[in-house]
Amino acid sequence: RKQRNLCRNMQFLGSAARDPHTNGGFRRAMTVKATQLHPLPPGLTLRQACLAEPLSVALHAIARAGDVRGRNVMVQGAGPIGLFIVAGLVHHGAKRIVATDLEDFPLQCATRLGASQCYNTRHAAVEEEFDILFEATGVPAALPAAIARTRRGGILVQVGMFPPGDIPVPIAQIISRELDFRGTFRFDTEFDAALALLAERPEIADIVVTRQFPLSEFAAAFALAPDRRQASKILLSLGT
Repeated sequence: RKQRNLCRNMQFLGSAARDPHTNGGFRRAMTVKATQLHPLPPGLTLRQACLAEPLSVALHAIARAGDVRGRNVMVQGAGPIGLFIVAGLVHHGAKRIVATDLEDFPLQCATRLGASQCYNTRHAAVEEEFDILFEATGVPAALPAAIARTRRGGILVQVGMFPPGDIPVPIAQIISRELDFRGTFRFDTEFDAALALLAERPEIADIVVTRQFPLSEFAAAFALAPDRRQASKILLSLGT
């Protein structure tokens, strides 16, 4: 069906989804299939191009929402994927983009990427409703708010991955408000589009990449990476 992202036998470098696990790409050299290679657009640096994978996830989520041109959109959660969704929405012509998070730093990044408004929902609630909402936190407690903020007949795209097991969902609200609840998983053909967008807007990498460390300082890199008060994407340089 040309939906390779849904293949039951999908293999990812570093993935523990299959047993035996697929060895990762945390090395200087490896062998891959020629079909996995994508040429970099002229002028695109490796530092920028390494963001193509997470940006592809965001672009696939936007594709699942359909045409976003002229629509009022909310992105709930401004982690790296949420930030890439903001950048993708700007590129695809969304009319108004509102981003929310519990920390100020990622919201500052969202503003620089083109978000119309940002709200720290630890201090201020969003009361309006939106044509399309992307739930990018993956926090079960955030889902009822996402449902409430999606207008009647609107589209709610679940981007964040919830933990294993069942979670409580106000399903009656989805039914009575006739919401279109859509899942999104991985990506496929969006990879080349992600490379093209990064080449067109190189500032995306400058905004989302917070720090770059040499491989010898991996401990400091891993310590900083989860601190959402001052970090978004952290890069490790494998070069000498």
